[in-house]
Amino acid sequence: MSEAAPSFALVAGEPSGDLLAGLLLDGLQAQWRSLKAVGIGGPRMIERGFETWWPQEKLAVRGYVEVLRHYAEIANIRRKLRARLIQEWPQMFIGVDAPDFNLELEASLRSRGMKTVHFVCPSIWAWRPERVEKLRAAADHVLCIFPFEPALLAEYGIEASYVGHPLADVIPMEPNRSEARASLGLDDEHPVIALLPGSRRSEVKYLAARFFEAAALMQRAKPGLRFIAPVLPQLRAEVEQAAAAAGMAGQVQLLDGRSHTALAACDATLIASGTATLEAALFKRPMVIAYNMNRVSWELMRRKQLQPWVGLPNILGKDFVVPELLQDDATPQALCDATLAWLDAPERVHALQQRFSALHLELRRDTPTLCAHAIQKVLEG
Repeated sequence: MSEAAPSFALVAGEPSGDLLAGLLLDGLQAQWRSLKAVGIGGPRMIERGFETWWPQEKLAVRGYVEVLRHYAEIANIRRKLRARLIQEWPQMFIGVDAPDFNLELEASLRSRGMKTVHFVCPSIWAWRPERVEKLRAAADHVLCIFPFEPALLAEYGIEASYVGHPLADVIPMEPNRSEARASLGLDDEHPVIALLPGSRRSEVKYLAARFFEAAALMQRAKPGLRFIAPVLPQLRAEVEQAAAAAGMAGQVQLLDGRSHTALAACDATLIASGTATLEAALFKRPMVIAYNMNRVSWELMRRKQLQPWVGLPNILGKDFVVPELLQDDATPQALCDATLAWLDAPERVHALQQRFSALHLELRRDTPTLCAHAIQKVLEG
């Protein structure tokens, strides 16, 4: 362990980034016990002594139009954060995902001489390849969570390390469904569907109504179904409203967070595209991936898409391993039918679970330690 404890600034702009940054901080604190870490983060980071200067929710906005609506506030936060970091001058800035916010900030700090690391390679292999130039200007080093990424970045002269996917080390290889159900007061007799309409307000706005309407249709088709939905506290009112409008008030058990418990407990999940789909894959759960957004944002995003898939399990599997229902295809009836199809196909589910187990093994590494070692090399370099 190094005696001198460096100071770090981190920005994690959404719950998935908070999880990644929390594990990163575990590795850094094992390396330097008395380090100081400041910036913008969520509850997992704060639990580890992180000092957050703005609420993480301020940055959790997705989609071109949605970002434009909040642009002035987000740009003001970045400007004030940059000024404060230049004044306090931590030894390193680590941007955790949130590339639209972090890459510009990293480039500005790096141009002044601050060491910078970006944790999670932007999805330049999936869409928006122009980000590679921004990444090259922004980061001294990139911590990659997928094994093929360092070689790809090396082609562009960007130094990178594969550190494994932190979720693969957090999620057990064989999740205990009965234990998870017992913790939620659910029995083992009735099939359970988990509804995950997203962790951002914009996602809930466009998806929650469709998900609960689909749940109502599923309930009519199979009255014995049980429904659970993990909800962030700040989004609970919107989710409750969507459930009530679909006639599902009191029919869906809303959980305060606890998305991992929900995924462990369920037989299948209807889930928004994003990091949660990888979590569902690591829990070996069949899923239907859905997404719906502002139409202008959708058209702009679709033009920049490089692969036929949007869900991480499908991108990593290079195949439509699980169904994707996007934009106009994400109707309540289609979501209902695709989700129920998993309940009637045990052989298909078994084959999917084998595929997800192989993916889990490929992604499992000692991520906190690998991150800390890579960061130490950058500091020494």
